[in-house]
Amino acid sequence: MIKRSLEEKIEKRFGTGKAILLIGPRQVGKTTLFNKLLEDKEYLFLNGDDPTVRKLLSNPNLEQLKNIIGNYRIVFIDEAQRIDNIGLTLKLITDQIKAVQLLVSGSSAFELNNHTQEPLTGRKWEYQLYPISWAEFESHVGYLKAEQQLELRVVYGMYPDVITNFGEEKEILKQLTDSYLYKDILSYGGIRKPEILEKLLRALAFQIGSEVSYNELAQLLGIDKKTVATYIDVLCQAYVIFKLPSFSKNLRNEIKTNQKIYFYDTGVRNMIIGDLNPIDIRQDKGNLWENFLIAERLKQNAYTGSLAKGYFWRTVSQQEIDYVEEEAGKLKAFEMKWNPNTKVKLPKAFIEAYNAEITAINRTNFREFLNSIKR
Repeated sequence: MIKRSLEEKIEKRFGTGKAILLIGPRQVGKTTLFNKLLEDKEYLFLNGDDPTVRKLLSNPNLEQLKNIIGNYRIVFIDEAQRIDNIGLTLKLITDQIKAVQLLVSGSSAFELNNHTQEPLTGRKWEYQLYPISWAEFESHVGYLKAEQQLELRVVYGMYPDVITNFGEEKEILKQLTDSYLYKDILSYGGIRKPEILEKLLRALAFQIGSEVSYNELAQLLGIDKKTVATYIDVLCQAYVIFKLPSFSKNLRNEIKTNQKIYFYDTGVRNMIIGDLNPIDIRQDKGNLWENFLIAERLKQNAYTGSLAKGYFWRTVSQQEIDYVEEEAGKLKAFEMKWNPNTKVKLPKAFIEAYNAEITAINRTNFREFLNSIKR
């Protein structure tokens, strides 16, 4: 099993009197991580996919909950987003059955957070689990094997099943995108037109690394701009895509309101467009590499507790920087190039306006950017 960065952080929260929530997309290892933490402990497992469990936990009173839990001191509720009113049930357990440590996992931020945000205010530790990070991967397989697999990871992505089933990546990615992207999101997100969702995902997949126009997407798909915005928000909350806003402070001609959209996993992105070709023969290798690095940086920042915020930067005169990070008032800027020999043009306007260094990140020095070498 690949050791996860959150393992020790979560373990330290045991016995603190708060529920521990673990949220993230399906198949990233949430259940596996909780099972690892519980392997030498007695606990009650309640699966939200089970209709009986859903019925029992939807509107229970305190006595019913005490009967369900019995003498267990640890309760693990999996796929909690499927249970109606789960937030109130969790609040009741946390407030009234104080000896019990609650572990809760869910694969849908919009469902679980809508249910738990208010009832569990001040009563929870919340963590997000993503596909395997580069640091976790390299720690598991070692430097040499990780280096040998870099191109495979950019093309096939970082889902645990994809990494551990060598040679079966295509089939696993197909199952993953079919079930998790379409069935789950359609059922949770109130999306009534699956064909529109599919077209939108393909359009976004072809536009990684480019600024996204909701107006253009609306025209392309034959729907209104508001629907595009709603669908994109659902895809963000389902951990399929994330937004990168534009950075602007000093310069009059900076782009201020646009955004780019990237995929949390490049394997999922490539499966959506039906292109799993090796990176060296791809037309989109630059944008794919950029997506891979920014998604990995996001994971690493989340796991290390960084407060850094990510952006891209561009002016109306087309000077641009792939990735800008702001933390505690300090700016770092990065240009992503797959080939270490590619010349990087550094925009003087940015350097002069923000007194910031710009680092070129390529396939030979990317580890430092992903914080995966611990000295």
